[in-house]
Amino acid sequence: MVSPDILWQALQLVLDPEVLLVILCAGAFGMFVGAMPGLTATMATALLVPVTFFMDPIPAIAAIVTASGMAIFAGDIPGALLRMPGTPASAAYVEDAHKLALAGKLNLSLGTSLLVSAIGGLFGVLVLILAAPVLAEFALKFTSFEYFWLAVLGLSSAVFIASDNALKAGISLLIGLSLATVGLDPTSGTPRFTFGSVDLLAGIEFVPAMIGLFAIGEVLRGAIRMNTAAPLPQVPPTKGPLFAGLGALIMRYPKNILRSSTLGTMIGALPGAGADIAAWMSYAFSKRFSKTPEQYGKGHPEGLVDASAANNAAVGGSWIPALVFGIPGDSVTAIAIGVLYMKGINPGPTVFLQTPEIIYAVFMLFILAIIVMVPLGWGTVKLARRVLTIPRRILMPLILTFCIVGSFALTNSPYGIVLMLCIGLAGWFLEENGFPLAPIILGLVLGGMVERNFLTSMIKSDGDLLGFFERPIAAVLGVLVILLWGTVIVRFVMRMTASRTQQAES
Repeated sequence: MVSPDILWQALQLVLDPEVLLVILCAGAFGMFVGAMPGLTATMATALLVPVTFFMDPIPAIAAIVTASGMAIFAGDIPGALLRMPGTPASAAYVEDAHKLALAGKLNLSLGTSLLVSAIGGLFGVLVLILAAPVLAEFALKFTSFEYFWLAVLGLSSAVFIASDNALKAGISLLIGLSLATVGLDPTSGTPRFTFGSVDLLAGIEFVPAMIGLFAIGEVLRGAIRMNTAAPLPQVPPTKGPLFAGLGALIMRYPKNILRSSTLGTMIGALPGAGADIAAWMSYAFSKRFSKTPEQYGKGHPEGLVDASAANNAAVGGSWIPALVFGIPGDSVTAIAIGVLYMKGINPGPTVFLQTPEIIYAVFMLFILAIIVMVPLGWGTVKLARRVLTIPRRILMPLILTFCIVGSFALTNSPYGIVLMLCIGLAGWFLEENGFPLAPIILGLVLGGMVERNFLTSMIKSDGDLLGFFERPIAAVLGVLVILLWGTVIVRFVMRMTASRTQQAES
């Protein structure tokens, strides 16, 4: 039980005027970075590190906590307006968000993202406060066997995300997995598919690839159809309250919010997983158990509710192993741990005994940042609506400029720009021929994780495949994956049999 004195000390640390000012400034900065295609929450956090050199510990952590949380939500704004996800965590549900906006429901799209993001974030923080030691201990039990099955489970999401044409979805997934093999072999360190390029030794950078697949395709379509009789569909200007009717929508999907917030927190607590994987998996689970799975990808708010809750819950979840064991849950908490060390605070079990007021101040900062996110997000959405009034012949070059800047900033070389353009051209060609892009992103994100953990597990088990089922958690995940794919195969065979029977009868 926490003593009232410790809570009072933590509250005094948080309510310091300097801390409150930092939260507002970092929140606005995070919103701006997240809303720019290609500028991720990790980049927002990294850009703040030099500023934190001149801050006390609590304002420094406040800046990182606030900026990263704001950037995760803000990535939904260009996704809804322009079909260009601002951050990787927004890519899972960009189709639904954009098509809702095209249907004149921009407020529904962004209002849902904002409120559900806040709910999911609060859930993640609540779990962080109440169950951090338990969940972190569970996460530490994950070895390469468990991570392999978790990654395969994530790859299975491609079947449900793009099930309209399973063959084309499978081909797209294989393209993504193939791109993930570029670079150094994870076991031998041998270069693969680099064609003598030093830049490719690090592999295909995810963010420039994502920008190319989503943004460059939109820019190309806009350029091609700018003066044709079939212009691109444009989001109509939307007026009225942002949150109108959202209460009824949230009350319609309480189980979805609870399920996805729980899933997002658990995935966030796994070191190396992060908000983007949480969003993909929750979206896939949502579609799998939905009563209307055929509406996903066509402007259905249910998938938006699930994924928005999960990716923000994962933010709080990722701090569980970071604070309790000093193990970063994702790239953002890796930066945060570095800042804590810089301030003389060593994350781990002893920090709860030596400086408990610091830990509870961090918990309060999370809650305060989520509360601030709602009005800041509301204002950002209001400003973003003005994007709709800009002529597309001006808007598209501006977007291309931001894409080039984002890709260059990540790699600090022209390689990022070339990669973005090449993958963008390929992605545009594939999408014009009916191949979904989401499985490519999924394969690229999880391909390295699958290969690395598979090879590590095979070395540990001396090549015995039964080793993947010897550990209890790995066995449960493995059986779940097998049942999942078995269900898909059985249904496919049943549909084929029924189709042949109908043809024979006719």
